[in-house]
Amino acid sequence: MNPLEPNKLLDAIDARTKLAGSNKMELLLFSLGTHETFGINVFKVREVSPTPAITLTPNMPAGVEGVISLRGSIIPVITLAYFIKLEGAPQGIGETMIVTEFSRHTQGFLVDSVDRIIRVDWDKVKPPENMLAGQEGMITAITELDDGRLVSILDVERVLVEVLGEKPVPELPRVDSSREVTVFFADDSIVARKEIVSVLDKIGVKYIQASDGLDAWDKLVNMAKRAATEHVSLQDRIQLILVDAEMPEMDGYVLTRNIKSDNRFAGIPVIMHSSLSSEANRTMGQRVGVDAYVAKFDPAVLADTLMAFLKR
Repeated sequence: MNPLEPNKLLDAIDARTKLAGSNKMELLLFSLGTHETFGINVFKVREVSPTPAITLTPNMPAGVEGVISLRGSIIPVITLAYFIKLEGAPQGIGETMIVTEFSRHTQGFLVDSVDRIIRVDWDKVKPPENMLAGQEGMITAITELDDGRLVSILDVERVLVEVLGEKPVPELPRVDSSREVTVFFADDSIVARKEIVSVLDKIGVKYIQASDGLDAWDKLVNMAKRAATEHVSLQDRIQLILVDAEMPEMDGYVLTRNIKSDNRFAGIPVIMHSSLSSEANRTMGQRVGVDAYVAKFDPAVLADTLMAFLKR
């Protein structure tokens, strides 16, 4: 890879994070010192710089090199290669730091070098094959560059959970309903799906799940067709739809737009549940018609939001 100068890359990121679109994603490409190419959604990137001096602190989790002070805030610095268990990756601290912000946390990711930003269509972003998904479960999607190189998109939310630990799901009030309540949800992250299932189990709600946006849309369309054939209301089958923003094949914005433009789903609220919690992303969600926007990962807030709609 031919790394860009950090200040030029910063300018590119600042410009592109202002873009709002629901059918494309922009990836910052980087290397961990091997022949593989990795990517991270630009919306999660705050800045890129040479690795600064890192302060070692006691009792840090494995893979966390220490902390730095970034404009008055103390943030952890994480070696990405440690969590991917990437064979052949150089040992030691990477030369470049990507400062990321998602799931209401800010952290630095150490990498070997950065390359450039590319724009890809979500329908060209595919779920990983089982072999790649098994790479510590840290690869959430794959896309291909024009030159044939594959880009592995990392499940950085899972990295954060590995560092911070899973947030326990508290005891939650159950949905008080005289009828069976079912939520349909779509998320490509294993960590997110596990948390969503835990919340739905705690509040006493049944669920149907999908692992990406296209899978979700296919299942929803088939449910709508079946309900029409059986002459029942689709609202009697599912009472709420929960979607992630970032998903292979079809993102949550396109999925929401499809749902909201189809009269068969009228009256069924759509909640977007995403680690992209900036105002820009909330605005994008509102533009396609989401009824609420909830930031990952806070099971109590997710439960409160779901309950507010399910009680109606």
